[in-house]
Amino acid sequence: MISNNTGNEFTILLVDDREENLLALEAMLATDNRTFLKASSGGEALRKVLKNESIGLIMLDVQMPEMDGFEVAHLLKSNPKTKDIAIIFVTAISKDEQYVMKGFDEGAVDYLQKPLDINVTKAKVNVFERLYRYQQELKQSLQHIERINKQLEKFVYVVAHDLKSPLTGVIGAMSLLEMAAESPAGIQQEELLEYITHSKEASYYMANMVNSLLDYSRKSMDQQAVEEVDVQELAEQIAKLLFPPKHIKIRIHGPLPVLNTRKLKLQQVLQNLISNGIKYNDKSEGLIEIGYRDFTNHVEFYVRDNGSGIASGEQSTIFNLFQKASNSATATAESSTGVGLSILKLLVEEQGGRVWVNSSPQEGSTFYFEWNK
Repeated sequence: MISNNTGNEFTILLVDDREENLLALEAMLATDNRTFLKASSGGEALRKVLKNESIGLIMLDVQMPEMDGFEVAHLLKSNPKTKDIAIIFVTAISKDEQYVMKGFDEGAVDYLQKPLDINVTKAKVNVFERLYRYQQELKQSLQHIERINKQLEKFVYVVAHDLKSPLTGVIGAMSLLEMAAESPAGIQQEELLEYITHSKEASYYMANMVNSLLDYSRKSMDQQAVEEVDVQELAEQIAKLLFPPKHIKIRIHGPLPVLNTRKLKLQQVLQNLISNGIKYNDKSEGLIEIGYRDFTNHVEFYVRDNGSGIASGEQSTIFNLFQKASNSATATAESSTGVGLSILKLLVEEQGGRVWVNSSPQEGSTFYFEWNK
């Protein structure tokens, strides 16, 4: 079905086998923001309805040759695509209850007797136009709610994924503190303070992320706050609170820019890429590098690692849902679900950018993503 409706126009299909009746009815009902389609038979009416999904009301004559209005209404109401269109029967036949009830049984929402009373006809059509507009507004609201729910589902996964690394670090630090309590002579005071400081910072980091998620759950995309974000400071914080093992160094080629953006989303993209660089690094001396290039309307960030790399045939598919690289490092990595990069791609594209990777097996990977200023 196609839509011929533009803007706020209300489309009415007039069905009558007499041309003069069609012209008179159109002249009676014509107002701004109304569009009229006309059919002179039941068959033509059915064809027009199936080709135009924007029809909001059908004014349907009952007495027509070949196929009467009752048959047309029955066919429309039996089709899932057309069953919700309002139908007003227009008829010159008997006002007896049996005819009126037959019309309602076939799906009519109202009944007008010829000759038509101009004021009554206009008033009834106005009512059905308002009802149609209320229905369209409700439909748009439901679609908007569905989009928000889908966004929320994505972010619930991403935030849960992102909370895992600092939480693992906190658990590790707590385990070391527990060992220190059992064997005080085996640990220096400075180390003890370092573990406590890291745990405290990671806890604040996770609390901020949870608060951001709660804020997100209450707001649509357009309502989410845009704030000034020092990307250098953000990257340093992420690198520290991911608790990289001692054999992996994280080098930031800064200073990275300051952007007015939605902080949570940029944080999630950077954390996902840095976390993957740590998780999938198979070198005895691992290196992760973070940098950027500045363009007129956007910034191009990169996260480079010297890990196991990705085969060329898989580089175009790893951003697909549930798609994982098949090399040994990633295939056996804990929590490799194939979902993270897919959601990362959606996050970047929501900001109007794109993400891609250049990689060579055993030499490492460089992930690039664009972020609008």
